[in-house]
Amino acid sequence: MKLYIAEKPSLGAEIAKCLPGPLTRKDGYLVTGDGVVTWGYGHILRQAEPGEYDQKYERWRMEDLPIIPGEWKLLVAEACKKQFAVIQKLIASATQIIHAGDPDREGQLLIDEVLEYVGNEKPVQRILLNSLDEKSVKKAISHLRDNADFYDLKQSALARARADWLIGMNLSRAYTLAAQRAGHRITLPIGRVKTPTLALVVRREREIEAFKVAPYFTVKAEFQHENGLFTAYWKPHENQAGLDTDGRLTDKIVMQELLKRFRSATEQAEIILCETAEKKDLQRLPLSLSSLQVLAGKKFGYDPQTVLDTAQKLYEKKLTSYPRSDCDFLPEAQHNDAPIILENLRTLTAKDLVDWAAEADSALISRAWNDKKITAHHAIIPTVEKCNLSRLTQVEHDIYFLVAQAYIAQFYPVHVYDQTRVEVEYTKERFTASGRIVVELGWKALYKADQDEKKDDDSATLPAMMQGDWADFVQASAEKKSTRPPTRFTAATLLAAMKEIHKYVKNPDLKKQLKDVSGIGTEATRATIIKELLQRKFLVAETKKKYLKPTDAAYLLIDVLPDELTYPDSTAVWENTLQSMASGSESLADFLQHQVQFTADLCIKAMKVSLPLQGDHPCPKCHQGVLQLRNGTSGKFWGCSRYPLCKASYNDQEGQPQKPEYSCPRCKEGGLQLKKGKNGDFWGCTNYPACRATYNDNQGKPALPNA
Repeated sequence: MKLYIAEKPSLGAEIAKCLPGPLTRKDGYLVTGDGVVTWGYGHILRQAEPGEYDQKYERWRMEDLPIIPGEWKLLVAEACKKQFAVIQKLIASATQIIHAGDPDREGQLLIDEVLEYVGNEKPVQRILLNSLDEKSVKKAISHLRDNADFYDLKQSALARARADWLIGMNLSRAYTLAAQRAGHRITLPIGRVKTPTLALVVRREREIEAFKVAPYFTVKAEFQHENGLFTAYWKPHENQAGLDTDGRLTDKIVMQELLKRFRSATEQAEIILCETAEKKDLQRLPLSLSSLQVLAGKKFGYDPQTVLDTAQKLYEKKLTSYPRSDCDFLPEAQHNDAPIILENLRTLTAKDLVDWAAEADSALISRAWNDKKITAHHAIIPTVEKCNLSRLTQVEHDIYFLVAQAYIAQFYPVHVYDQTRVEVEYTKERFTASGRIVVELGWKALYKADQDEKKDDDSATLPAMMQGDWADFVQASAEKKSTRPPTRFTAATLLAAMKEIHKYVKNPDLKKQLKDVSGIGTEATRATIIKELLQRKFLVAETKKKYLKPTDAAYLLIDVLPDELTYPDSTAVWENTLQSMASGSESLADFLQHQVQFTADLCIKAMKVSLPLQGDHPCPKCHQGVLQLRNGTSGKFWGCSRYPLCKASYNDQEGQPQKPEYSCPRCKEGGLQLKKGKNGDFWGCTNYPACRATYNDNQGKPALPNA
């Protein structure tokens, strides 16, 4: 029996429809004339919690850290036990297995781990489904590959999962305990990707808080050339007075003197440089998930999770290709579908898409068609299925529009323009101007509305001129401007920052190295990470534009952590390593050994970390913790938040710790408190058990020895 194991029921149903023979539905699987199709529900197996390795780990204690599994343990998820039993039984009966997980790192792992868990030794083939339309599915079924070809991809996913476990389980405990020692009643969740992402927002907010507005002036002049009027901007020379450290003119007197000199001069201006070069903008690439999320966020205000969920729905409706793609290139063979897809787009009810598709040339081959850039999946594009826009929700309509727009752009010519740069000398001062003349609008015809919203600085039209020409000064003016603080992140721009993480890397050498890395997190997880930070109240979204602001909990979390966790340097390097592992050039064992050492080192740092105290009653004994009200066997009492490092305790007196009136004569550190014993009341040291001094009670006072 041939057995297909899909990642989810919807995918299994599409595979079954494309297999020959009658289709019979069973509980948890489908029977066809060419085999059986079953499915999982994402991760049927989950990683064991620390307490499932050893019961002692159910209680969070610093002395137990780091927790390093000797042998990694997977458990069947409670909600998936029934379906797992179905899969296990079918595997036992199968003679051939087809792995039909999603065509990415995570999809590879979640079927592979099931096969390993049940001890499968039968041959396994791999099907890669980037689209769910019938033509694409049948083509994929006829082009199965050996699942062993994807061993390295699985190792990469396994490395990511185990590294996330080591850091999340250990460092969340370590730094939560550190915070609780200082009296903070909070859980600090730490993640390999989540924490540096949160730190980006915290640092941006602090930049905004520390920002001081600085006024400056821009000086420009109009010159009359024989072929027309143009504007040029004053360019300060190297030793110009009145400039700030960024080269901006801030001195008003200097500005006024410049204008006065320009207006009183009688000489002509000389064109000392005039360069024109033909430039080309290649077609914008089709969309990966991240680029789709960023574009949809900017154009429609959709958050990344909404975009991912909607792209998934369009995929399941067979209208677009696989959504969780980090690739923005296309297989060369798929160019054959272009006439069909473009013809379908010409029949839509969206006027823009219809008009654009009508002018598209399906014979054009843009840089997007490149087999060398393709991994397990390709860019998100429309499928050969016809789309009825009236049956889509507004969000689905908008996302489909962006995907189709980017696809159509591949069949328009490159954008060609002449770029001109001019330098003018007047009164021994330099002025610069630039402009462009569009030779061929090309693919930018599809994005003209977006371009109109923000004109480029060099988009002005300049009159024809040559080096050595003369021009007459017409007028000069100055505009007062102010520096602006950095803009707060939105969910879309934060996701873009995660993808372009090299811009935020601290180490300058590493910054160069990581330009080619696809950021931190994966296409599928970035939106989830941002959503989780919002749900757990580390971030809040404010105003109509939903700018992200950190909460007090976010500041506390980022401030307590070392740079290794809050800057993206280490995480970006790990992502680079995981990519290398997927291509077979890195070892899982070596990577995890490094992660174990990294985790152990940071657990040691957590033991030594010092936080500001949170509470009304600092501990009089250790001065590093706060007194907290607790329930004991003899009733309520106040104990130090650093217990067991500090065992100070005080009686409760109407909701307040009863501070000792008498210091302990023996240890000189503790105080004497009245306590109840088997033989009656007595006075004992608060430094017990380090100090076991006891004194009889004498009418409510300790019977201290005579001096």
